Amino acid sequence: MAASELFTKFARVWIPDAEEVWKSAELLKDYKPGHTVLHLKLEDDQETQYRIDPKTKELPPLRNPDILVGENDLTALSYLHEPAVLHNLKVRFMDSKLIYTYCGIVLVAINPYEQLPIYGEDIINAYSGQNMGDMDPHIFAVAEEAYKQMARDERNQSIIVSGESGAGKTVSAKYAMRYFATVSGSASETNVEEKVLASNPIMESIGNAKTTRNDNSSRFGKYIEIGFDRRYRIIGANMRTYLLEKSRVVFQAEEERNYHILYQLCASKHLPEFKALRLRHAQNFHYTNLGGSPVIEGVDDAKEMMNTRQACSLLGINESYQMGIFHILAAILHLGNVAIQSNDRDADNCFIPPNTEHLIIFCDLLGVDYEQMAHWLCHRKIVTGSETYIKPMPKLQAINARDALAKHIYASLFNWIVDHVNQALRASVKQHSFIGVLDIYGFETFEINSFEQFCINYANEKLQQQFNMHVFKLEQEEYMKEQIPWTLIDFYDNQPCINLIEAKLGILDLLDEECKMPRGSDETWAQKLYNTHLNKSVLFHKPRMSNKAFIIQHFADKVEYQCEGFLEKNKDTVYEEQITVLKASKLNLLAELFQEEKPVTSPTGGRPLVARATVKSAKPRALQPSKEHKKSVGHQFRNSLHLLMETLNATTPHYVRCIKPNDDKFAFTFDPKRAVQQLRACGVLETIRISAAGFPSRWTYQEFFNRYRVLMKQKDVLSDKKLMCRNVLKKLIKDQDKYQFGKTKIFFRAGQVAYLEKLRADKLRAACIRIQKTIRCWLQRKKYLRMRKAATTIQRYVRGYQARCYAQFLRRTRAAILIQKYQRMYTARQKFLRIRTATVVIQSFVRGFRGRRQYKAILQEQKAIILQKHVRGWMARGKYKKTHSAIIYLQCCYRRMMAKRELKKLKIEARSVEHYKTLNIGMENKIVQLQFKVNNQTKEMRSLLEKLSSLETTYTNETEKLRSEVDRLRVNEGNAKVSSNKITSLMEEIAILRKELKETQAKKKRLEERADKYKEDTDLMVSQLKEQNALLKNEKEDLNRRIQEQAKEMTESMEKRMEEETKQLQIDLNDERSRYQSLLNEFCRLEERYDNMKEEMSLVSVTKPGHRRTDSTHSSNESEYTYNSVLSSEPGESEDVTRRTEEFAEQKGALDMSLFLKLQKRVTELEQEKQALQEELDGKEEQALRGKAKEAEDQQVKARGTELEYESLKRQELESENKKLKNELNELHSSLTEKASPQVTAPGSPAYKVLLDHLNASSEELEVRKEEVLILRSQLVSQKEAVTRKVYKETMTEAILLLEDVRKMKDQGEITQAYIGLKETNRPSQDCHLLNEDGELWMAYQGLKQTNRLLESQLQGQKKNYENELEILRGEVQNLKEEINRQQQLLAQNLQLPPEARIEASLQHEITRLTNENLYYEELYADDPMKYQFYRISLYKRIIDLMEQLEKQDKTVRKLKKQLKVFAKKIGELEVGQTENVSPAQLADEPIRPVNIPRKEKDFQGMLEYKKDDELKLIKNLILELKPRGVAVNLIPGLPAYILFMCVRHADYINDDQRVRSLLTSSINGIKKILKKRSDDFEIVSFWLSNTCRFLHCLKQYSGEEAFMKHNSPRQNDHCLRNFDLAEYRQVISDLAIQIYQQLTKVMENVLQPMIVSGMLEHETIQGISGLKPTGLRKRTSSIADEGTYTLDSIVRQLNNFHSIMCQHGMDPELIKQIVKQMFYIIGSVTLNNLLLRKDMCSWSKGMQIRYNVSQLEEWLRDKNLQNSGAKETLEPLIQAAQLLQVKKKTDEDAEAICSMCSALTTAQIVKVLNLYTPVNEFEERVTASFIRTIQVRFQNRKDSPQLLMDAKHIFPVTFPFNPSSLALESIQIPSSMNLGFLLRV
Repeated sequence: MAASELFTKFARVWIPDAEEVWKSAELLKDYKPGHTVLHLKLEDDQETQYRIDPKTKELPPLRNPDILVGENDLTALSYLHEPAVLHNLKVRFMDSKLIYTYCGIVLVAINPYEQLPIYGEDIINAYSGQNMGDMDPHIFAVAEEAYKQMARDERNQSIIVSGESGAGKTVSAKYAMRYFATVSGSASETNVEEKVLASNPIMESIGNAKTTRNDNSSRFGKYIEIGFDRRYRIIGANMRTYLLEKSRVVFQAEEERNYHILYQLCASKHLPEFKALRLRHAQNFHYTNLGGSPVIEGVDDAKEMMNTRQACSLLGINESYQMGIFHILAAILHLGNVAIQSNDRDADNCFIPPNTEHLIIFCDLLGVDYEQMAHWLCHRKIVTGSETYIKPMPKLQAINARDALAKHIYASLFNWIVDHVNQALRASVKQHSFIGVLDIYGFETFEINSFEQFCINYANEKLQQQFNMHVFKLEQEEYMKEQIPWTLIDFYDNQPCINLIEAKLGILDLLDEECKMPRGSDETWAQKLYNTHLNKSVLFHKPRMSNKAFIIQHFADKVEYQCEGFLEKNKDTVYEEQITVLKASKLNLLAELFQEEKPVTSPTGGRPLVARATVKSAKPRALQPSKEHKKSVGHQFRNSLHLLMETLNATTPHYVRCIKPNDDKFAFTFDPKRAVQQLRACGVLETIRISAAGFPSRWTYQEFFNRYRVLMKQKDVLSDKKLMCRNVLKKLIKDQDKYQFGKTKIFFRAGQVAYLEKLRADKLRAACIRIQKTIRCWLQRKKYLRMRKAATTIQRYVRGYQARCYAQFLRRTRAAILIQKYQRMYTARQKFLRIRTATVVIQSFVRGFRGRRQYKAILQEQKAIILQKHVRGWMARGKYKKTHSAIIYLQCCYRRMMAKRELKKLKIEARSVEHYKTLNIGMENKIVQLQFKVNNQTKEMRSLLEKLSSLETTYTNETEKLRSEVDRLRVNEGNAKVSSNKITSLMEEIAILRKELKETQAKKKRLEERADKYKEDTDLMVSQLKEQNALLKNEKEDLNRRIQEQAKEMTESMEKRMEEETKQLQIDLNDERSRYQSLLNEFCRLEERYDNMKEEMSLVSVTKPGHRRTDSTHSSNESEYTYNSVLSSEPGESEDVTRRTEEFAEQKGALDMSLFLKLQKRVTELEQEKQALQEELDGKEEQALRGKAKEAEDQQVKARGTELEYESLKRQELESENKKLKNELNELHSSLTEKASPQVTAPGSPAYKVLLDHLNASSEELEVRKEEVLILRSQLVSQKEAVTRKVYKETMTEAILLLEDVRKMKDQGEITQAYIGLKETNRPSQDCHLLNEDGELWMAYQGLKQTNRLLESQLQGQKKNYENELEILRGEVQNLKEEINRQQQLLAQNLQLPPEARIEASLQHEITRLTNENLYYEELYADDPMKYQFYRISLYKRIIDLMEQLEKQDKTVRKLKKQLKVFAKKIGELEVGQTENVSPAQLADEPIRPVNIPRKEKDFQGMLEYKKDDELKLIKNLILELKPRGVAVNLIPGLPAYILFMCVRHADYINDDQRVRSLLTSSINGIKKILKKRSDDFEIVSFWLSNTCRFLHCLKQYSGEEAFMKHNSPRQNDHCLRNFDLAEYRQVISDLAIQIYQQLTKVMENVLQPMIVSGMLEHETIQGISGLKPTGLRKRTSSIADEGTYTLDSIVRQLNNFHSIMCQHGMDPELIKQIVKQMFYIIGSVTLNNLLLRKDMCSWSKGMQIRYNVSQLEEWLRDKNLQNSGAKETLEPLIQAAQLLQVKKKTDEDAEAICSMCSALTTAQIVKVLNLYTPVNEFEERVTASFIRTIQVRFQNRKDSPQLLMDAKHIFPVTFPFNPSSLALESIQIPSSMNLGFLLRV
């Protein structure tokens, strides 16, 4: 198809624009050949015209379809031209916030001027191991490609980072180096990367300066070689520098600065060590104030100086050298301030004023002679053939000589620092390969371009030539690989420009020649250039208005160079007399700077020569011994550039082009003009042009078929994809030159993919129109049918109404007719009767006849009418009933249909989340209001209760007062009555007492009145109080009712709160468990690393070279290869090495157990805290139900005695353990120092540091243990004295209670907890700084001194007691010997008796022995009744135990007798049956054999006995050589665990402590060994995880603790352990199970990792739902390997395999759920991380694909009944990301829906998905920037992690819920296939 045919109406093109460079427009009319004008419409709807050049007839470039905009690779664009590239970069940078883009083999990096979270370690891990085109463009992808090609191709690599100042070259290079250090897997060598990064502050301070374009511009180029060993781990680095801009030392343009180090030095002038430098402010020095801008905004020079000094110290530059550097730099500053004055008499003479301050400081700082320096700064020496002249210099020449000296000193210092940095970075071992990172200046063009810009552009010409050749080579290789016809591509060759510069009689040659001329000048050199190259080279031009400049046509642009200063900069002249003065300096560093320099080295052997000054000698040139000084700066730069090109040509290059988006350094602001300039200069457009000249678009046949099968018809689809694609392309594209068929790909020329996309879009648009037509037709027809049905219904009702009206009308009409009939009949009859009466006489006979006939007719008619009436009525009613029933039936059917629809809607609504939200809306507010209301009512209730109590108190007081008053009145009334009675007897005294009587009566009257009044008041008050009391009672009842309701509500709220707190505690517990397990994982990693280092040291093995990629946090495991290295060594050495290995193994086993037993302490604390939190309420209730405080105190006192005994035992164990640990460490240290090689154990080596750290940690642990022992001793002494005094005062009853309490404590394990708590409270802090904060160390020391004195006195007293007890014990030993002899004699006698008599005799003997013992101890303890009481108690217990044992034996005997009878009966029946079935001949021929009766061994206790020597054989056969497949298929699950536990039970039964410890230690080490050997075998790891958990459950189930014995049978309770508490070993085994679980997780991750991305993202499970977009060159890199494609079915099959293996091994269901949860988390996190890093995966169709894949995983969970495992919740972020890809993303309502939906995604992840969302078809729309900003605003207050990627390495904390086994130990049979015949069942 011709290109002009694409210029049709609505086609979009690019037209030039002065502001935006290119502007988009749309054609309003079709273009036809011959048209001179294109009618266009711009994006702002403005119409314009574009005139076509009549000569070239070149049309404007076409715009790519929107579907191709924003691609990762620019070569994927169909139209490859400048506007397409610029627009694609702008869309990615501005809209998607993506700063990296591929352009073929080039990575284009745009500086965002903002910190982005895309360089973390999680991003590095995501890109590690990935192919370059699989992920989004990134600097890490380029680094990974270089690293991978270095390892695969065994070829050195180079990363060339270029760009102009401020584009971000240094940052890109730094991130590349960080990537290499992270992925190299060398944890011990990462300090090399730190040193390289530490060199950055140094190099930036001495080599960077502020320019008009960049505040931190590198004024030199550097090439850093990062060296790798044979394992491809970083071992060192080397730095080369190029073309330092020395002129900046003495000159800076406006708004620019000198090098940073000078300003840092001035900013630090206040420091004491810098006082001698006599520095001033930067504005006071000439060399630092030329630019007029000594300060950079936001930069603290003093702080930067501190960073520079720290970096120097890190790189080995000591303080003396640093001060020497600062002396030299300060001297340069003072040298610039030296004033040179001209002589007034002679202008050619100049002088320096005497005692010039700055020159004196300069000479003092450098240690040179003042007079000589002042003389040679103003004079020069001229040597002729026979004489020497000293000639004064003019002022200008002297100033230039001074500046040249300053530049030369600075350049020499710069080279010296670079050399020392390289020495610090030099590798200690041989370098195998390297990756070079070239950070070099880009193409530069300024208003005034001088010698520096000329060299920079010359270097870029060389690099561009190498780049073009490499791109051309890759294109040629691709064409040849695909076997398509190769046509030469015409590309820009800049060799003529390079020849113009460096060839013979080139610019550099002419410049060197002019420098050799005695009177050479810039003007004469310019004339030579004009004469040599003007009009002879098309690339060389002369400016019209200047004779001192020339123009060179570079590959990027024309550049005009000013000739002024070229000769001086090229010669870089420094007079030898000045250098001689400096060489005589007393400063050692200055003398080093001017030593003879070394010759140029090889490209990879060292640093090449940098630009050096030429020292101009006064002697003749023939007398110079060296030719080095003859080399000019240009010549040296050309040589170093040739060396660099040789290095780059010897490596595989990778290109990074850095673009500066704007000059104002605004974040994410894109200036098209600046971007186009840099794209043209850096070669990106040249890459595009080369690609466009050939076949830039390339598709595989399968990709082409998947994308464009919509253009094929059914008959075109063939099984052969190649033939099918050929046939289709012949029909679609007529011109066969537009495409070529390769072996695996189809190659298209530029524009053809856009044409195919147009055809595809047209086809899809036509299909969409057809679909729309069909759907609209269906909708309209559905609407029509709905309307017709409605009209029919309306008609039916209307017609029914009309029919009913008509029927009523007929009934009324008929009734009217009937009435009329009767009325007329009556009228006629009356008339007839009148006529008949009148004419009866005359017509009697005639009328009679006629009347009778008439009557008869009327009668017949009437009967017929009646019959018709009834018949018609019956028919009408029947018809009405039918119609009515039909109508009712139709109504029922319709209503049923509507009800079903409504019910379906209600069900859907009931199941939806929104329904629940609407139901529960406001519940939270109501709960808060109710809680607030409850609190207020509680407060009111309390206040009312207080008022009620006060009122009751007042009422009681008033009532008492009234009662007392009433009693007093009654007494007065009695007295009055008595007085009245005496009146009769005392009549004689009335006269005398009359007056008194009257008074008494008056008083009485008054009192009665008062009493009556008071009574009334009292009654009234009582009534009022009763009423108030009633009211109060009512209120009280109301309050009680409210209190009950509130209490109920509070109880519910408290329960809810308790549930929430319980959940929070559970979360905290999981966090603590996760931290503990991560620490355990880190400990295991360090332990493995320690083992590997120790094996390497002992075996001195040589590792094989090869590429092995490991994670930086994963240590290599090489234990499998050490055995072969031992075999390959000499015989004597092998024996010695084997012996040492065994010794180390034995020491390691013991050390492992001790370390593990120490680690269990922390877990014990956590378990205690958990139990305390869970049982807090129960503990309070139990405390309330306990007895009095005295009983509790007594119990505590009694328990302390046992605690003291336990603590003394524990103290002895600690002491022995400390001694043992110290001996082991000493032996380990001595063996390492004596037997290891000196290189390995030399001080400073990694192994020496690791071992030294380990020894120091162990020594600190010993010191802590010593302090614990001392504190325990002191507490034991004090507490034992107190308990002794307390115990001897107690009675016999209290002693019995004490023993019972002790027994209870032993049963409940309280002693251990009490001891641990006491120990932790008394443990001193290990932080010495905190300990000595308030002088506590001195107090501790004084306490220890007192403790020592107390211990000495106590030990002396105990010594006497021990001597007395020793004599008593010797007597007891003698008695025991005699008793043993008697027991042996009695035993011999009892063996001769029958069984029944034997039991009675043994009992009788035991009773006799106890009686004798009782008498003996009664005499022994006659003086001490308390000891005798204790002995009696123990004796009674032993008697009771014997009686119980006797009863058990009787029961066992009776049971066995019954079983024996049953077995005998069965055996008889079997013998009879066998005799009946066997013929007599068989009986005669067959020999008689003894009957083998399979039965259980007599009284089998479920134990296995083995010899001590068979322990290694047991571990070997049961653990190391056991095949899990046979055990899992044929035997019971967990059989090895049961066997190990039965062996442990026997060791416990015989009370052999050493055997128990040895067996458990050997088992644990054996499991570790087999897991280390088979670490990648899922079946092995799963098998031993299951058995380890089962062994742990057995230790708990048979531990004897009540919490674990609830589900045991009585027989199982009898099998509990008796002598040893293995709680510490349970913790060790639990830790081992955690390690195995983590290893199992890694194995699963390694297996699933390659499948996840392919199966969950790339593979199309739903065929045809997504179409592939055009891809660029990066999908065809050589790093892509042909791997098998994984699908979702592969993942499901692997999950089934994992699940079946775990089920076969009998793993606990809860543990399987946790493992499945971890697997699904890995799948979800890896899928989401890749989705976030792959723009091509963020589309609507891919979201549908992901949701389908997730539904398949959920279906798998349901099939396996694992939906409650929590695995589905781990996929929630992935599900929400898929939903986010599918939801509508336009309006604010959509944003609100996204915010409510994406609760499991972070804000960064949501914004990233929205930025990456890419339409696959033209019918989809991109997410607008305004919508993304709306989302960000809504998530402002959301607090979540800023991390972009999920932590795919996260492991959930694992728990092992107790799962007891119902299997009886005595029923377990050991198969012979396990080779355990040496085990005996007991």
